Amino acid sequence: MATLASTRAFHVFHRHFQVVTPRFPRSLLEAPKPKRHPLHQPLPSLCPCVPPLTSSPKSLSITFSLPDGASSIKKKAMEISPVLKGTSIFLVGMNSTIKTNVGKLLADALRYYHFDSDSLVEEACGGESAAKSLKEQDEKGFRDSETEVLKQLSSMGRLVVCAGDGSVQSSTNLALLRHGISIWIDVPIEMVAKNMIEEGVQIPVTELSTAESYSETGDNQVFAQLAVVYEEMKGGYATADASVSLQKVASQLGYDDLDAVTTEDMAMEVLKEIQRLTRLKKMMEEAARPF
Repeated sequence: MATLASTRAFHVFHRHFQVVTPRFPRSLLEAPKPKRHPLHQPLPSLCPCVPPLTSSPKSLSITFSLPDGASSIKKKAMEISPVLKGTSIFLVGMNSTIKTNVGKLLADALRYYHFDSDSLVEEACGGESAAKSLKEQDEKGFRDSETEVLKQLSSMGRLVVCAGDGSVQSSTNLALLRHGISIWIDVPIEMVAKNMIEEGVQIPVTELSTAESYSETGDNQVFAQLAVVYEEMKGGYATADASVSLQKVASQLGYDDLDAVTTEDMAMEVLKEIQRLTRLKKMMEEAARPF
């Protein structure tokens, strides 16, 4: 049953990602594609079940337009771009507007493409309703679809990926994240729940533990369900190369109100962490050189 369901999901995935001619700058399309980030050890060879993803689906976002007041973000991005060499960035953590906005801002600043892996999984399954049905009827098939989407994304360079919780639920998926730099965007559950309720956003299919949505269970249970998800996933989140905590950023900037932390504040901290990691890599390489 799992094999049939997975195959069906993969076929839908192909249909949504037929080759097209993206209208992107030639310099981006011709950029070299890194196989993995040099901070990590080589991975076992993988055998992709489907051809590489080569189109521009709905879940791809590329605007190359920075918001007002983001000049410092752009300057920092230009500073670290030469050492990144097109290495992809994976943002893990609870799905939230903050995480999504940070991902888009980073992509714009670094001149990268932006993807949301959960959206890709839903597209691969034929839509949100189909994805929900597949998850309820064939959990393994659904998780295989998540792995396949992540495998496609990890084989590409110059991406900022807002990775869903499926990315930290198996050793295979965690290994795929090692093809890039992973950052945990740590946002308080209270803020995630509040934003979801205010914006009328339902808990993603990939995070639902039951067939119910938060609108059917009440605001208090939205928080309760997100708290359960967080407890289940925080071990996986913690395997990221670095973490950026909204609470810590607020403390560093002297904000008493967490809502005062902006997307730019969070994006800057992510870039600083990436810079720290690349400097650490350079120090390790220099220390390993023979005298």
